[in-house]
Amino acid sequence: MTESRPLPRRSLQTRLALFYAAGIYVAGIVVLAVVTVPLVGVQSTVPARSSAPDTITGTGHGIGPHQLLLGSALALAVLIPIALAGGWFVAGRFLSPLRSITATAAAISAGNLHQRLSLGEPADELTELGGILDDLFARLQASFDAQRHFVANASHELRTPLAGLRTLLEVTLADPDADAGTLRSACQEALALGEHQERLVQALLALATSERGVTRCDTLDLARVVRGVLASRRDPAAEKGIDLAEHLTPAVTAGDPGLVESLIANLIDNAIRHNHPDGRVEIATQTSGAQATLTITNGGPVIPDDQIQRLFQPFQRLAPDRNSRRDGYGLGLAIVKAVAQAHHATLTTTAPPEGGLAVTVRFAHPSH
Repeated sequence: MTESRPLPRRSLQTRLALFYAAGIYVAGIVVLAVVTVPLVGVQSTVPARSSAPDTITGTGHGIGPHQLLLGSALALAVLIPIALAGGWFVAGRFLSPLRSITATAAAISAGNLHQRLSLGEPADELTELGGILDDLFARLQASFDAQRHFVANASHELRTPLAGLRTLLEVTLADPDADAGTLRSACQEALALGEHQERLVQALLALATSERGVTRCDTLDLARVVRGVLASRRDPAAEKGIDLAEHLTPAVTAGDPGLVESLIANLIDNAIRHNHPDGRVEIATQTSGAQATLTITNGGPVIPDDQIQRLFQPFQRLAPDRNSRRDGYGLGLAIVKAVAQAHHATLTTTAPPEGGLAVTVRFAHPSH
């Protein structure tokens, strides 16, 4: 059985040119028909021999049907190349922006996302398409840049404990006088470094899961989720002398229960971790209009206004001295931002003049 070969593909300009040429040709036929058909039966008058030069006394035959048909056929034959040339020119002019879009899109790659179409005038559907694609390229560029930045920071954060673990083991093995107590102490430090890496990987997975978006959407009460999270945070807060103040009223919304719980847990952990000793954390939930609102306010060091948004980026900390393991990994607020974006929630942050941070997250009501 022989395989059927695909028909040769015509370019879009060829198809448009044929379409325009057919339209021009049909229009020419209609015009000739309108003009020639009435002339077929018309007889022209000629003056007979008479003393009065303007006296018309006789008639003669005008243009006959044969001459009209011959002239019409000649005109239609001449119209064919004119229609094709005109159709090709018009199609080329209309497809010029599309060629620019195709060439630029083909030239853009992961390492060359800075190019833009910039079609300019005239403002038409193709120009609008070019503007939409330019916005898409800009978002892709921002996404790729953020991904590269994230991978670089994640590699650095993972490499640091690995290097510390390697150094610890090398120093211990190189000590000829190492006894059981020394080895036990080295093993305990190695376990602590391993736990640090495990928590960092879990935080990275939480961030990746948050950025993936909502996979399920259930009706939930923010107040109930907050109570569940606070049940496991009271002891760590009490160790630091942090007072957890609750002002919880029903706040029903819809979302992924796991992601919403992660958002609340990271906000509370961040409020406890970066607080003054014997400080205070206030957690409030309420329904405001068509929104379910969560607000968490904590004391702590003064945060400059121009540094607030930076803290919501991965691996960003307020100051270099907050790089120790007890101060986290700089991923908590990044997870909060990712979860809020996944739920199309509004995230508002303010830094009180006396220090600390106030974060408000507004979720939509389930019916909206």
